[in-house]
Amino acid sequence: MTTTDPRAALDALIAEYSTRANSIRQDLASSHSPDFAEQAVQRENDEVLEALLAETEAALRRAGLAKLRLADGSYGYCQRCGEPIEPARLAVLPAAEYCLGCADLAH
Repeated sequence: MTTTDPRAALDALIAEYSTRANSIRQDLASSHSPDFAEQAVQRENDEVLEALLAETEAALRRAGLAKLRLADGSYGYCQRCGEPIEPARLAVLPAAEYCLGCADLAH
């Protein structure tokens, strides 16, 4: 079994989410077509991009909070029940805040 370095995994996530957010922001900042019909489609695309940006920024915040938990020694423990989060879960979701049981309760 290979153990994942949580700091490296979180740094990689933060880099990925930051790149994605910057790319979305650039797309949102691009100008729209002067053609009204084309502009309407572009505005709808902007709504999708804004939702993707919000989702990406939330994931970036979760990864940043996970790094803070890593620094203060609470990383890997469920934020709800205090029990250890399963290593397999952390390997797949390095920014996981909850154990599997508590994650099911949150949704």
